[in-house]
Amino acid sequence: MDWLHMPPLAALRAFSAFAERRNVVQAGDSLNVSHAAISQQLRALEAHMGVALLDRTGRTLALTDEGERLAQAVELGFGAIETAVQELTGLDAARPLHITATPSFSAVWLLPRLADFRTRHPDIDLVVDPTPDLSVLRPGGVDVALRYGDGNWDGLHSEPLLTSPMVVVASPALLKGCKITEPSDLAEFPWLEELGTTEGSNWLRSQGVERGIVGARLQMPGNLLLAAARDGQGVAATVRHFIEPDLKAGRLVELFARDDGAGYHIVTRPGTLRPAAKVFVAWLRRQRVS
Repeated sequence: MDWLHMPPLAALRAFSAFAERRNVVQAGDSLNVSHAAISQQLRALEAHMGVALLDRTGRTLALTDEGERLAQAVELGFGAIETAVQELTGLDAARPLHITATPSFSAVWLLPRLADFRTRHPDIDLVVDPTPDLSVLRPGGVDVALRYGDGNWDGLHSEPLLTSPMVVVASPALLKGCKITEPSDLAEFPWLEELGTTEGSNWLRSQGVERGIVGARLQMPGNLLLAAARDGQGVAATVRHFIEPDLKAGRLVELFARDDGAGYHIVTRPGTLRPAAKVFVAWLRRQRVS
């Protein structure tokens, strides 16, 4: 380590706080100093490095590309230090294990299996956060995210959990014998979407239907979406694995599929996981579905 050329720790702390909050006042509050002190440290860091880390041309400060690169590095570094300190002092042991996943995945896949985890590890407290938002994984926050996609999320470690294509389905009661041959045939049907998402519109546009959904849109929590689809209230985009029993029983009809190898992944921050997260990830691997 070339300590003589490293920037001062105080400047790096101020920069890391700003990168996390993107606001000098909030960064100052997090370090219990004034926003002027944060601004001074940011300028000192830029002078030390000889690199513009902040874009000051707009109404608010923003990170430059170089600033974003440094922000990722200091988040990893300070995050690793915080994790080690919490583990060594025992502070981390008292914090519940924080898991995030979409409401639909939480309701259909995760929650039915959690009883097994609780039986095996009754000493681990859990927080399950069902949200369609892409949660940021920071030290002291979310420990494990279960995300759908191709597994490529910058700055994060991921491994496959469940591979299953995204499909578009509807109840025979909704279709009423209509012949569906092109994605555009679905534009005027009512669509069901998880709160906070636009999966139906996104799917139609990805298939070349630029007008998107013309019919009614009904948004609801993800744990209610499949029940509404079975009831014939609208077309839905979902993961095939969730509705295989419905397809076999004829309650739903698969209209289109996008089999691009995507699926759910176990996503964590790089570096050493705290003990409870290690246990949970090991348990998830035993549940893996290919």
